[in-house]
Amino acid sequence: MKLNAKLVIIMLTLLVLAMLTLFILNQYAQDDLVREIQESSQEISKAVQMSIADLTSETETSHLTDYLNNARDKGINEINIISNEGEIIDSSDPEKIGKKREVKKLEKGIRAVQHPAGGSLFSQKPYEVVVPVIVGDEQLGYVQINMLLDKIHDIQHANFIRRLFATSMVFVVGIALTIFLARRYTEPIHRLVDVFKRVSSGDLSVTMPADSKDEIGDLAVGFNTMVEKLREREALEKRLYEAEHLSRVGQLASGIAHEIRNPLNYISLAIDHLKADMLPSCGERRDELESLADKIKDEVRRANYMVLNFMNYGRPLKLRRVLVSYGDILAKTLPLLNERLSEQRIVLEQRLAPDLPLLWVDQELLRNCIINFVTNAAQAMNEGGVITLGAGRDEGADRVRLTFADQGKGISEDDLVKIFQPYFTTKDVGIGLGLAITERIIKEHGGEILVESRLGEGTTFAVVLPLQPEETDNSREKGAV
Repeated sequence: MKLNAKLVIIMLTLLVLAMLTLFILNQYAQDDLVREIQESSQEISKAVQMSIADLTSETETSHLTDYLNNARDKGINEINIISNEGEIIDSSDPEKIGKKREVKKLEKGIRAVQHPAGGSLFSQKPYEVVVPVIVGDEQLGYVQINMLLDKIHDIQHANFIRRLFATSMVFVVGIALTIFLARRYTEPIHRLVDVFKRVSSGDLSVTMPADSKDEIGDLAVGFNTMVEKLREREALEKRLYEAEHLSRVGQLASGIAHEIRNPLNYISLAIDHLKADMLPSCGERRDELESLADKIKDEVRRANYMVLNFMNYGRPLKLRRVLVSYGDILAKTLPLLNERLSEQRIVLEQRLAPDLPLLWVDQELLRNCIINFVTNAAQAMNEGGVITLGAGRDEGADRVRLTFADQGKGISEDDLVKIFQPYFTTKDVGIGLGLAITERIIKEHGGEILVESRLGEGTTFAVVLPLQPEETDNSREKGAV
């Protein structure tokens, strides 16, 4: 329901409630007022009848005083019986008996008079009722009744108080409903403002719950659509940036390959020529010069490896998949690393599941990934230790999990989210492309890389790779191996 409809319904409800309440109270007050007037009229009639009885009675017994004691609750304040000459011959107030009244000033019927002496200012205005007493054709005198309509005034005052209270309660209910509705709508707006601030600061992971059918729900749906489009745009910009970046790196890699690799190859060949022709004639310095030549060749090999990383990161990957045993890949890869690992007092330990299926991978690219993982692990273990290579099949999934665990210094939480970014490195040597290239190779195979690390305890990389698709001809691929 829309906000406008809710506001209109609330206003109409308050109007109907107020009108219904005032109508009921007014009917109730009218009934009380009519009943009170009827009772007052009956008392006036009774007082007139009693006065006539006293006026026409031959006895001197007066019942006015006794009657007045009961009639005061109905507003009758005083009863006087006046003769034709204006003498008060009987009264509910004995002190007024015998006093004179001017007959000419007696107005027949009902009229308002001044407040009696000592009367309250808040009392209803007193009224005087003068009724002539006529028996046959002869007028015997007058009956004067003084009455106060305080009871009727009380009824009117009570009715006013009730109507005021009822109206106040209706407005209190209306204010409460308005406050409830305002808070119901302002709280989502405040949350929406906070979410907008997070989005403006770059956090596109937030969404607004769109569980209402009013304007707030429409706003939440529109906001979520906007954030989704922003995510798509961000992803597109990221892909465009990566494509542009890869293009530039490719151009740089091509230049480096032509400008650096040729001198490096010449230096490597020259070192081999010097070792073959000159070392036999060096005598006692043979071992020293051979060690120096080996170090120069290692540095040349490291520089050449950095150039290859540039080239591999900048050029598109073309997978040449075959079915191959993971143990065979390790057998061809690890001997290249054993000499350096031995110098650092690092031991390689293999924990391969006996029922490990064949991998559907590009052998050369996977070897490159293994070399990167082991090299990084070795660089994090200055004091030596054990690097554990594990492999097993994920239960309930057609995937293989390869693990590389070291006992090095670990990776901090701040650096853990950056290790796959190009050119990010915490080492004194290297250009930060090893893990970036490794992640790209694994993703091209349809897999993913998971990382767990604790400072001072070590790091574990897990590579999850899918198995061969069912539609692949296994026999043909095995023959290719």
